[in-house]
Amino acid sequence: MKSPLKALAGALCGLLVCGAAWTQSFPSKPVTLMVPYPAGGVSDVIARSLSNVLAKQLGQPVLVENLGGAGGGIAAQKVLNSPADGHMIFQGSPNELILAPLSNAAIKYKPEDFRLVQMITINPLVMLARKDLPASNGDELVAYARKTAAEGKPLTFASVGPGSLYHLLGEHMAKVTGLPMIHVAYKGGAPAVQDLMGGQVDIFMTPYGKGQVQLVEDGKLKAPAVLSAERQELFKKVPTLNESAALKGFVFDTWAGYFVHKDTPEAVVLALHKALSEVANDAAVRGALEAQAMIVPRPQPLAAVGKLYAENTAKYQAIAKSMHLQPQ
Repeated sequence: MKSPLKALAGALCGLLVCGAAWTQSFPSKPVTLMVPYPAGGVSDVIARSLSNVLAKQLGQPVLVENLGGAGGGIAAQKVLNSPADGHMIFQGSPNELILAPLSNAAIKYKPEDFRLVQMITINPLVMLARKDLPASNGDELVAYARKTAAEGKPLTFASVGPGSLYHLLGEHMAKVTGLPMIHVAYKGGAPAVQDLMGGQVDIFMTPYGKGQVQLVEDGKLKAPAVLSAERQELFKKVPTLNESAALKGFVFDTWAGYFVHKDTPEAVVLALHKALSEVANDAAVRGALEAQAMIVPRPQPLAAVGKLYAENTAKYQAIAKSMHLQPQ
């Protein structure tokens, strides 16, 4: 009989051999970068800005797949239903993995079913509006919302799905101002912006890039305010909501990161973490994303991003609870 010590040593050796085998064989085929929204939105821009660099780091093609619906839940579930071998990476945020399960009864996964491998962007938010909305700052917006509510026509706001951050922001604004607002859900930012340009919805609080800035500069959309603490470089003339009396303290941003199934082998997670960290440090990638008004944080260790994800989960679950968000 083997002694317990020898048995333990043998088991550890086996794990090391297994880990080395995973590292050597991964990736053994093209890697899919799953984007939970249709092409054309900010999430899609992020993925396509770095997919080629990630492919070079991994030594395999990286295919961007867009799959909208259920506030990102359909794409997230597809990742969970795929083999937990690292060949399908989810580009996600608090929207899809923390908030969607709280609002959509059809979504059965939990935030803990995913593991954050690396952050890629911190995204400032802007309030976009139909071009003829008669408001150019937070106080004018609230005054207009009060007037239309009194006329029986509450302000409408778009989101990328029930329970998304942008849905919660609209509900939170309604709560703060004491005014009714009507939620209009879309499968992604691109179709929401299309309807905004068509005047079918009043406002949309969203991350933005150069495309959205150009639409405002061309007069196809309006930007009454940004949601950051300070004014944004690409929207220098646009006030913050924090500057208004009615919405002082209304300051939010969001972030995007790369996730895998929680059961992905540690050696594969480490390989992806290394590759994604190199991508985040790549000058061309950083330049492309920063040109789109995104902040690219320096890569963090796995333990740090795991802690960040856990803290965000607790934070957004608390916000949802305070607003009595119920699964529909």
